[in-house]
Amino acid sequence: MQDRLVALVTGANQGIGLQIAKDLAAQGFTVLVGSRNLERGEAAAKQVGPDARAIQLDVTDENSIAATKRIRSELGRLDVLVNNAAISNTTKLSGQSVTEYAKTVRPSNASLDEMRAVWDTNVFGVIAVTQAMLPLLREAPAARIVNVSSSSGSLTMNSDPANPHRAMFGPVYPASKTALNAVTLAMAIELESEAIKVNAVSPGFTRTNLNNYQGTETVEEGAREAVRVALLGPDGPTGTFSNTSGVIPW
Repeated sequence: MQDRLVALVTGANQGIGLQIAKDLAAQGFTVLVGSRNLERGEAAAKQVGPDARAIQLDVTDENSIAATKRIRSELGRLDVLVNNAAISNTTKLSGQSVTEYAKTVRPSNASLDEMRAVWDTNVFGVIAVTQAMLPLLREAPAARIVNVSSSSGSLTMNSDPANPHRAMFGPVYPASKTALNAVTLAMAIELESEAIKVNAVSPGFTRTNLNNYQGTETVEEGAREAVRVALLGPDGPTGTFSNTSGVIPW
């Protein structure tokens, strides 16, 4: 087993995931760059640094997830899991603004196939990868699980009539993050006695492929909270939802 801490970041070949990988590498981690496409993952790993390595990982594919168990034989440890991989839809926004697209995925007109596809990555994919990685994480002295969520999934914020963004709340992407928050809390409750901290973070409205680069914040800003939570010490919290400004209501 190697001495360096090891982190796995899903969806790390671009955007926030790539920046999280870079930042963890800068903190001394060996970083596994999870990517559905191995070639893109290998290109990203070169950007991350010499102690990064690409790993082909499609969070919706059981065989792909099972193949990641070779982490044990190759590295012998896993200290941090960042569940970052996510999709907002199954098609490009085709010139639509995020607001315009939101009108096409209301509860009254959302495609159930679209909803299933997004939830398969954003919710079930997180559960599947975490279950596969838990045996290694349980052996780590201070394992951390970070689920990259979104404030768009906050029921408290979206139930407030004063929230200017509440019209964007819908059953596809935003509600998938609501479900992810629930899964995060369930994981935190189960693993608390094992000193494994599980937290959800919101990167903010970051310019990434997820929103067709319509965001207002940089990937460096978007990665900051995930990295902070990944590095929490023994006195740090578990079962929280936060961004760089502090705690977000569930």
